[in-house]
Amino acid sequence: MLWSTVGFVAEIPSGALADRFSRRGALIASSLFQAVGYVLWIVLPGFVSFAAGFVLWGFGGALASGAFEALLYEGLVERDAENHYVKVNSAVNAIGLLSQIPSSGLAALLFWMGGYDLVGWVSIAICLAASLLAAQLPEPGGQTGQHEYHSSYFATLRSGLSEALAQPLVRAAVIAAAVIGGLDGLEEYFPLMAKIWGVPTAIIPIAVLGLPLAGAAGAALGGRASRLSARTLAAILFGALAVLATTALVALPAGLVGVAVFYGLHQMILVVIEARLQDRIEGPARATVTSVASLGTELVAIVLFAAWALDGLLLVAGLWLLLSVALPRWLQQPAG
Repeated sequence: MLWSTVGFVAEIPSGALADRFSRRGALIASSLFQAVGYVLWIVLPGFVSFAAGFVLWGFGGALASGAFEALLYEGLVERDAENHYVKVNSAVNAIGLLSQIPSSGLAALLFWMGGYDLVGWVSIAICLAASLLAAQLPEPGGQTGQHEYHSSYFATLRSGLSEALAQPLVRAAVIAAAVIGGLDGLEEYFPLMAKIWGVPTAIIPIAVLGLPLAGAAGAALGGRASRLSARTLAAILFGALAVLATTALVALPAGLVGVAVFYGLHQMILVVIEARLQDRIEGPARATVTSVASLGTELVAIVLFAAWALDGLLLVAGLWLLLSVALPRWLQQPAG
């Protein structure tokens, strides 16, 4: 809870930090903050250290949110290749989803070999490796990535908030990214769905293994789906949510197949929406605008959690079925 709260509060301010100073620097610092958090948990176990570790973890996550997308998009712009953003980002998302499978198995193996300490030290090593990798990324706009129109931190923050909230096309894309991205909150309930639908507890980890695979397959198709119109995307999302609602009504173990279909199509559409948001951002505060969308995603996820608490998966699917009708308006193309 503390980790989520810190990430929630720091989301937009950290995006402005990345825009004002360095997107690459934000990515480097993100992994370093998380590594320090792990060190505190291992070396100084106790309430204060655990709380401080979660604060560092939350702030580190917020630093990466928005900075990565901005660094990638503007790096492609410098090479006149921004039209490849959706393909590159779809591959990144697919790899991220696929990594959940071996990482879970590796964590279990490490815990068996050396308990929490070994898991923690390996996690620190991975964070440091990620930081070193981020340091190798080219920074658009020069060594620091600063541009002359970034006059100050607060000017950058105002610029990003103004573009995200006051420019109609950008605001609509931010809303679309938040609403559809908020559906990712359903991941938290995949094992619970399997349990409710009668899957034996002992095989739930295996039963839900296909869900990240389906998500990765859908994300990988994001590049191809980027050619589709907003109405077609909305129709696909509507169909995916209808399948999800049907599985909620049937409530059988086989319903996990329907969840996999939904999850794959959802990830495909999310990749397209995220790319269209980046295409619409024109100002210097790209990471800040993206962070506004990320904050919106977290707020929408809270709505999803509340809907689940009230009436489970059926209410969630029904609510997003209604929201999907607005997708064509949110993603309408600029005139001319």
